Amino acid sequence: MLSNLLSCGILASAIFASCGAAVTTVTVNGTAAHSIPPLLYTIDALFGWAPINGASINVIADPIPLSDALPNSLELTIPSGSSGQVGFGNVGYWGINVNASWTYNASFYYKFPSRSDFSGKLTVMLQSSIGAVYANTSVPVSGSTTTWTQVVVHLTPASSPVSTTNIFTVTVDGANATGETINFAMFSLFPPTFKGRTNGLRMDIAQTLYDMKSSFFRFPGGNNLEGQSVSSRWQWNATVGNLIDRPGRMGDWGYVNTDGLGLLEYMYLCEDMEMEPIMAVWAGYSLDRASLPENDLAPYIQQAIDQINFVIGDPATSQPAALRASLGHPEPFYLQYIEIGNEDFFASESYIYRWRDFAGNLTATFPQLKFIATSSNVTLDPIPKQYDNHVYQTPDWFAENAFYYDSVERDGTYYFEGEYAVVSTNASDVFGTSTNGRLIYPNMQGSSGEAAFMTGLERNSDIVFAASYAPLLMNIANYQWSPNLISFDAAHVYPSTSFYTQQLFSLNRGTEYFPSTLPQNGALHWSVTRDAPTNTVIIKIANAGTTAEEMLFELPFRSVQGTGTATVLSGSATASNSPEAPNAVKPVTSQIKTGKSFSYTAPAYSVNVLRVEVK
Repeated sequence: MLSNLLSCGILASAIFASCGAAVTTVTVNGTAAHSIPPLLYTIDALFGWAPINGASINVIADPIPLSDALPNSLELTIPSGSSGQVGFGNVGYWGINVNASWTYNASFYYKFPSRSDFSGKLTVMLQSSIGAVYANTSVPVSGSTTTWTQVVVHLTPASSPVSTTNIFTVTVDGANATGETINFAMFSLFPPTFKGRTNGLRMDIAQTLYDMKSSFFRFPGGNNLEGQSVSSRWQWNATVGNLIDRPGRMGDWGYVNTDGLGLLEYMYLCEDMEMEPIMAVWAGYSLDRASLPENDLAPYIQQAIDQINFVIGDPATSQPAALRASLGHPEPFYLQYIEIGNEDFFASESYIYRWRDFAGNLTATFPQLKFIATSSNVTLDPIPKQYDNHVYQTPDWFAENAFYYDSVERDGTYYFEGEYAVVSTNASDVFGTSTNGRLIYPNMQGSSGEAAFMTGLERNSDIVFAASYAPLLMNIANYQWSPNLISFDAAHVYPSTSFYTQQLFSLNRGTEYFPSTLPQNGALHWSVTRDAPTNTVIIKIANAGTTAEEMLFELPFRSVQGTGTATVLSGSATASNSPEAPNAVKPVTSQIKTGKSFSYTAPAYSVNVLRVEVK
């Protein structure tokens, strides 16, 4: 039988450049609305923000903040002698997509730091960078409002500009408000979301992920889990509840994580996309290579227990589960896999006691769950039943290692290929620069190499229970790693050749693996499965070589249909999908002649899926 998770997963670890920008649909760049380290009380803290018509704006440590989690506010001062609309604007995450068919939900909090006689209106707009107004509304405000008050408005644009160089603005009549100071916090601007979720996902990105028909979602990472230090690690309880109670943190890739995409949102993502969660818990190691001493682990183990209880616990007996119920999900979520840490081979010696203590306590508390270890280069006790392996390499490495799992002992241990991707064509400098072989976008040389490796994962799916390409998303305006499965900008999504490779394997899994003649050619690999409910044989072929390869298939069935289909993803070695050529390489399906014996030619640098009905 084939694992129903195999080769069909998504990793949340590295969503570039920011979960807030990519997955959630908060298009306002909210740096100034969230906790900022003291060193960022500079002009840098106003990245994305700009004054309008002579206004003065600043980020301040508010003496009476909106919440303990959000101690800062955006201070707007209207200079004396002002006239016209005066205020500030935000450019979003490198652009705002304005669409006349959408209604945007905008919100923010405001207060006057000291009481005044002011009475007027705040005007909220979506406009172009040169002032063309697409949507606007006004709300009355009073200088007597000295406690934080939320404003919620709805904006429906009158037109849909092609450009995404647009601004979300908040202004006041300058002549009326001259000399006034108003503080603001917690801005949000949401277009419609995937499946209408409050605080949900950007529709086009989410739909692209959904169309891949992945079986699972691994979260929150990956490096995103670990933190640059123990204090900056991902903590589940700081990512749930009201957005004003989520402090955010400096992420592990150089940008602020607002944690608007938190644990509950991850679980709803899994439900809405019909994916199984693989959830990681922090296990005592951070990216500054600090391992907690064993005597210090107890509170962190309890935090992991609480995290799991938030997801699957009984609200009648568990406070974290009661919190989940109070947030609208009284029933437990489905969960069977817990990953303890991430890439703990970087601290394998300390992982010996960290695994022992975390796995021992978590297994005792949740005996029904399966726990995944992240280091296999030391002897662990209790002996892990599941391991997570990661590899980033060249096309040749993946093709040459398609048989990696064939020789692995069948001893009751199962494997999760949790992160893998071709990242370079230069074996001597895999993590180098784009001028030295590093890929910006996946290309067909890399994707066909990955497909060769994936045929080996499928062949060994008796022990390989899940696999996921990584990383997942890349904002083309600002990224820290390449390549990624899906790229995007403010208005468009660009599925890569590796996305289509993953999708082809996902949509054509089969339920049974059929042994066949093993590949001999280093460039040509295949896997044969059958979808028993439809009596369809599915043959996946990866040709990672420079020339087309002719193949002859002999099928051992009583009856084979005379025609079938071939879905082919192919192109030159460097062919890739990019913003300049978003549809350069896409799968093409055609009819082919089949039978008990039939031939097929796999193009160079190609991923092929043949389907034929049998009896």
